Amino acid sequence: MNGPRFNCAGMPRRDFLQLGIGGALGLGFADLLRLKAHASSSTPRMASSSGKAVNCIMIWLDGGPSHYETFDPKPDAPSEIRGEFKSIATSVPGIHFSEAVPELAKIANKFSVVRSICHKDPNHGGGNHYMMTGAPTPTPVACGAFVTFHPSFGSVVSHHRGVLDGMPAYMSMPQVSRSGGPNFLGGRNSPFVINGSPNEKGFQVRDVVLPQGISEGRAASRRQLRSALDSMERYADKLAEDPAVAFDQYYQQGVDLVLSPKAQAAFDISREPEKAREAYGKNDFGQRLLLARRLIEVGVSWVTVYNGGWDHHTKIFTAFKGDQGKRLDQGVAALIRDLDERGLLDNTLVMLLGEFGRTPKVNKDAGRDHWPHAMSVLMAGAGIPRGQVIGATDAKGYHAAENVYRPEDFAASLYTKMGIDHAQVLHTNTGRPVQLVNNGRLIQELFV
Repeated sequence: MNGPRFNCAGMPRRDFLQLGIGGALGLGFADLLRLKAHASSSTPRMASSSGKAVNCIMIWLDGGPSHYETFDPKPDAPSEIRGEFKSIATSVPGIHFSEAVPELAKIANKFSVVRSICHKDPNHGGGNHYMMTGAPTPTPVACGAFVTFHPSFGSVVSHHRGVLDGMPAYMSMPQVSRSGGPNFLGGRNSPFVINGSPNEKGFQVRDVVLPQGISEGRAASRRQLRSALDSMERYADKLAEDPAVAFDQYYQQGVDLVLSPKAQAAFDISREPEKAREAYGKNDFGQRLLLARRLIEVGVSWVTVYNGGWDHHTKIFTAFKGDQGKRLDQGVAALIRDLDERGLLDNTLVMLLGEFGRTPKVNKDAGRDHWPHAMSVLMAGAGIPRGQVIGATDAKGYHAAENVYRPEDFAASLYTKMGIDHAQVLHTNTGRPVQLVNNGRLIQELFV
């Protein structure tokens, strides 16, 4: 788990083209500043029903994590369904998780698990789109039919909130999920991608580093400052694309961000005490979660932490017993604890999910296959009641059976938590109306 990992479907060319370059690769600062120049710099932040702005950390487990090996074990099922792990008690009486997530079991009193979200798309692309946008993947019914792909949650939040104090509203690391882009909302609502590993010594975020002459204090005048910034590729390489945008717009926005103490401090993960870094796990995934907390602290509205490699068609028990499972358990538990201790959990929505669950029967390769009919989603913060399980699957985990919810309901609930009207109508760049969430109903247990 030292870098991006692909599921069994990889990234087909068709998916890449559907997303557009901004959706698939995210933005560098050159792109971000050029596109933000078209948007209002005073876009207001939406507020939750409590009057406080809610930000979000979405932890995306690409490939589809197993509900059996995490939050919905079936200890009484036959061994070919139950698998190798036992069920363990959590900090909440009567609630049991898989023994593969002991740290999360210890803090089950700090979050809720929805065991009954489901859909019918067993494909990575379709499931990813559904759970990242709240809308099923459109299927053209005829040659040349118009197809509108939905914007991701993060891009919708960016569309509503815009830049705050020079910080983009939507960030993703170390890459963008295939459906994590803005689609018809336009490139200005693409995520700023933080690639590289924050676990490496000397980690720096691309394009947000002072030129050497400035960082060493040798640029004393505004003229020298501008000269140094002019040499940075993010401005010069984009001017020709849009001559209507004056250079001074880039210059001012660039200076504001590059010289912002808030931005520089947020990206400098080395400022964290060693004890805190060890609590998250000294690995790429753990340190990205820690960096996500730092970004939320300075007001970034939406941070996606992409973590690939959860398409366990083979050796699923080995994966959960090994570093992959341990890092997930340690890192997510540390994030929730940390947010809670800092008083940030009330205004931070934390979500852990993938595109679907895994098949009930363990296959011949000691793995589980794609299964959209049952999945578990961890949700914490933003006023979500703590220590509860919402809904249930049947006795063997085949299907969501109690309080069944769709991705549309999940989308409506998270938008409501973030103060965004899920019933609103958006418009494409051609003026075509698109319902943000189609017939979504709130998951009422998240609002008790």
